[in-house]
Amino acid sequence: MADYLVIVESPAKAKTIERYLGKKYKVKASMGHVRDLPKSQLGVDTEHDFEPRYITIRGKGPVLKELKTAAKKAKKVYLAADPDREGEAIAWHLAHSLDLDLSSDCRVVFNEITKDAIKDSFKHPRMINMDLVDAQQARRILDRLVGYKISPILWKKVKKGLSAGRVQSVALRLIIDRENEINEFKPEEYWTIDGTFLKGKENFEASFFGLNGKKHPLKTKEDVKEILSKLKGSKFSVEKVTKKERKRNPAVPFTTSTLQQEAARKLNFRAKKTMMIAQQLYEGIDLGKEGTVGLITYMRTDSTRISNTAIEEVSAFIDQTYGKNFLNTTKRTAKKNENAQDAHEAIRPTSTLRKPADVKHVLSRDQLRLYKLIWERFVASQMAPAVLDTMSVDLDHNGLTFRANGSKVKFPGFMKVYVEGKDDQLEEKDKMLPDLKEGDTVLSKDIEPEQHFTQPPPRYTEARLVKTLEELGIGRPSTYAPTLDTIQKRGYVALDNKRFTPTELGEIVLNLIIEFFPEIINVEFTAKMEKELDSVEEGTIEWVRIIDRFYQDFAKRVEKAEAEMQEVEIEPEYAGVDCEECGHPMVYKMGRYGKFMACSNFPDCRNTKPIVKDIGVKCPSCHEGNIVERKSKKRRIFYGCDRFPECEFVSWDKPIERKCPKCENMLVEKKLKKGVQVQCVNCDYKEEQQK
Repeated sequence: MADYLVIVESPAKAKTIERYLGKKYKVKASMGHVRDLPKSQLGVDTEHDFEPRYITIRGKGPVLKELKTAAKKAKKVYLAADPDREGEAIAWHLAHSLDLDLSSDCRVVFNEITKDAIKDSFKHPRMINMDLVDAQQARRILDRLVGYKISPILWKKVKKGLSAGRVQSVALRLIIDRENEINEFKPEEYWTIDGTFLKGKENFEASFFGLNGKKHPLKTKEDVKEILSKLKGSKFSVEKVTKKERKRNPAVPFTTSTLQQEAARKLNFRAKKTMMIAQQLYEGIDLGKEGTVGLITYMRTDSTRISNTAIEEVSAFIDQTYGKNFLNTTKRTAKKNENAQDAHEAIRPTSTLRKPADVKHVLSRDQLRLYKLIWERFVASQMAPAVLDTMSVDLDHNGLTFRANGSKVKFPGFMKVYVEGKDDQLEEKDKMLPDLKEGDTVLSKDIEPEQHFTQPPPRYTEARLVKTLEELGIGRPSTYAPTLDTIQKRGYVALDNKRFTPTELGEIVLNLIIEFFPEIINVEFTAKMEKELDSVEEGTIEWVRIIDRFYQDFAKRVEKAEAEMQEVEIEPEYAGVDCEECGHPMVYKMGRYGKFMACSNFPDCRNTKPIVKDIGVKCPSCHEGNIVERKSKKRRIFYGCDRFPECEFVSWDKPIERKCPKCENMLVEKKLKKGVQVQCVNCDYKEEQQK
């Protein structure tokens, strides 16, 4: 029998660690938490210092029994749950359930699952850190009080299955506030004048800047006419040439939130999916000869710190692969986020030498894409800045100033490996200008005025919402993905074109919370609360005090809400068609996979139908049915025949009415990165891309 028992959360992790530790160690998994507050009641004694009442989680009895048996046989038990608050609490609950001595050195933590990190961590076991445990308990109890006190009121007054929470209610508020901003937005007219100019045979572009050297905005068509009236002929003189060298620094390595944002921008991953795949990469992948190895460090972190060993390894790799001049020579200190818990490193590969191409054969497509993103970002973060040559030129004609800007990459530096994505997908490209000198004459070729209108602020994508929550100091890395998931499951928001839009239900619930529990959705209040909870972790404040301060007011508000909140009747959204089974009108409902149609006579009639949209194209397969737009379970749009299952025609690309001029087959609109292209499904016929 093994001398030592090691308990971790997941079986994948257990398998990896057991290999590294050798025969004397037995590694078992607790499968996450073994104890928690009961689901059926509050489980917090509000009269006696908010004492939590923990019970064994349903279904965890056999796991716990197995761990108790193994613990009795072992000389020593080590608790190796994840290296964060949640992991510390799991270790503490396990110590209680297994009757371990809380003052013994039974806790082992590691930031990555590699042989060296594991072996090293077992040389330095420590006591369970009660400050960390208290910080987790405080959060858990606070969330329980908010959720279990407000949710029943919402169930009673609005409808079953609703909830409220510290982070989810603030996220909902942000989405609704943004929607109101969009609705109240008044577009303002403005104009631009763009020109194409010639220097010898070289074309370049410049835009109207101002009059007599001063910036001059163009608000109306009259303003434009006034400017154009000053144009006499096509000669412009080069008034001013400014050349500068600009450095661009690489982005720092990933934290949980920046990884979720970048994976959304570059890989189109939802926050939940990013975390799931990162977990797999962290817990270990079977690499064949090497066995199972953790490929990345722990993925719940808000620190950008990197260990010296990792910096040495990546620096040697950059030197060998790209050359010395690509190495970052200036020591950049990572900007410390005041909300960050700096116990961990940033998310990075456990070894830079494990290039994405080397592990391609053992990873799934999505695992590879995420690993490649983490690897490239980390390597780039330790590389030299890119150097860009920029040039700005002012052209003058009769007091009118047109300005041209150009830049070119002089030295790519980190850009050789990775460039951070932007929310608006505008990538930096070389934009060269001819060799212009002051006093040169250039000719205008085309001068085009164009009308524009200011745009409302954009709706939140998942990435943008995570970024905003983090900037406001609301929630912590581990909470973002489940929060976004909850507000969708509750039907408070819907995703339209990957952007959040609030539903009527979301607005009703938020208005009630604003009226009766304003502090819950107060951004400053919630951020302050987060900071106080962090100070529990630092051991500077007792958790009971924080909760008590909050609960005094909160309990009064709950009483008031129970007494005064009016019942809300939610008007169903009619679909405009009748149920073919019983004749009652169909209504729209929100389900797991988005909107669907259901009979209003439920539960007597349980007829449901997917929402389909006719696109006005005959089915090319059976020639009888019509093509309709449908949604897959993963919310992806596809096109199929409305006679399904008789006709099984399906297409990811949108069919169009016109036939191919070459072969008379079906034409489809294919979505490309830069627009839409009409092409034939049978032959090589393609039309020009539509932007």
